[in-house]
Amino acid sequence: FFAMIQPGGNLMTSNASNGQAQEVELKLALPTSDPSGLARRLSRTPVLARRQATQLGLHNIYYDTPEQMLRQQRIALRLRRVGSDTKTHWLQTLKTGGLGDSALSQRGEWEAPVRGARLSLPALKATPWPMIDPGGLVFPALAPCFATTFKRTRWLVRRRDGSVIEVALDIGEIVVGDQRAPLCELELELRSGQPSALFELARLIAQTVPVLPLHRSKAERGYALAQNLLDQPLRAQPPALSPELPLPEVARRVLGEMFCQFTANLDTLRVSDHPEVVHQARVGWRRFRSGWRLFRSHLEPDPAPSWQALQALLDLLGELRDLDVARTETLPTLADAYAAGDSARAQQWQGMLQALGESAEVHLKAVRRALEEPDVGLALLATTQWLRGLSASTEPEGASTTLGESPSHWARRRMARLDEQLQRALKDAGNPERQHRARILAKRLRYGAEALRDLLPARRARRWLQRATELQTSMGAARDVMQAAVLVARLGMGAGLTEFLRGVALGQERAGSPFAPVRPK
Repeated sequence: FFAMIQPGGNLMTSNASNGQAQEVELKLALPTSDPSGLARRLSRTPVLARRQATQLGLHNIYYDTPEQMLRQQRIALRLRRVGSDTKTHWLQTLKTGGLGDSALSQRGEWEAPVRGARLSLPALKATPWPMIDPGGLVFPALAPCFATTFKRTRWLVRRRDGSVIEVALDIGEIVVGDQRAPLCELELELRSGQPSALFELARLIAQTVPVLPLHRSKAERGYALAQNLLDQPLRAQPPALSPELPLPEVARRVLGEMFCQFTANLDTLRVSDHPEVVHQARVGWRRFRSGWRLFRSHLEPDPAPSWQALQALLDLLGELRDLDVARTETLPTLADAYAAGDSARAQQWQGMLQALGESAEVHLKAVRRALEEPDVGLALLATTQWLRGLSASTEPEGASTTLGESPSHWARRRMARLDEQLQRALKDAGNPERQHRARILAKRLRYGAEALRDLLPARRARRWLQRATELQTSMGAARDVMQAAVLVARLGMGAGLTEFLRGVALGQERAGSPFAPVRPK
């Protein structure tokens, strides 16, 4: 089975008569507060306006072993009931492979009709199943683990370039026992043509109907719901790298994972109020921009798209994060010091926290409104397509970056240079610009050392990572208190509160200033 996987992770296709196909689709979330009107809105978009829509009900049951063996191998097996209770037919589908960090997925898919709501082992014979389950022990252990039920509205789009694309709007829910989660997404499946046609059509739709790239399949979200992880923040998960990879592929993997962290948390923000989701969305974007700076000189033939349309959203995320840090992390630890046993001062402090909480709610609503701006979705789509193009470089596997330099040597050189720049910035403790630059460089060194760890000497990578993390921590404490003071002053909560916080920040900075050269360990 795994020998059938192409080097890029895509399943090779062969004879279509056995039900095998390579499913190529672009998955999009639809950030809207009224999903009931989406089919109508989509039907009015110019690219779909004169195309007849069809509707059908779909009920899917996903199967796995108690140990979730299929999930661990990125395999999905489902039974699908198509139609109504009075007129239905059943399909059994096996899906394999695919890259998990992009809204564009390319997977092996085998589908066959079956007689009813029971898995059929004979229907799996013309699939990779015999290699997945050579001993025949997995199939008997399979059991339903979750279901999806939704109404699908479909349009078939034939483009002038010869491509054929099925546009499917799915609105319904994922069900795991008593738990339910809403489904509202758009899938663009390539029937024929090049994947670039999917992005072109998505752009035409996104001009009037807001979209967000969606990297998780329904099956992945079903598993997450079963584990109570559906609305949890996505943290950094640096990809596996090898010195034999060409640099464009290293860049694609690193930047793709970073961008996925950003967009996945944006999608979660539509339904989650957890402050950590906001934090991880911002971390994802900072990591992505830092990674882009790292690889930029080697990506000149493929210039990055403009991200100007994201600026208002990024500003709102920054303001919301400052409010969250102030009310949930920084200020609670200082309450007793300010009140000092005085009930009036304690009441004033609680009033301040309440005002910050109300401001955070307003900012969260503003973030969600910003996600509904068409230009945001268009910028994210353009970036998704740009990242896909990085792996299409003509540079052969194992090729050097410049002048015979290997990817590992390039990574060591870039990290060493960042470390030298950080050391220079730390020498001038009295210069605010140098202090700000030191904070930025510490983040870049940390993100780079994390992302490129497989290409770096282990001891040096640990040293760089530890140094950058310690600097970020020490620099951040005083900055967070000072930022809280700015927010309190902005809310007009009283000069006494503001001056108290400024005094705390000044004391922290004097007691443990990080702006001195850090000696290598």
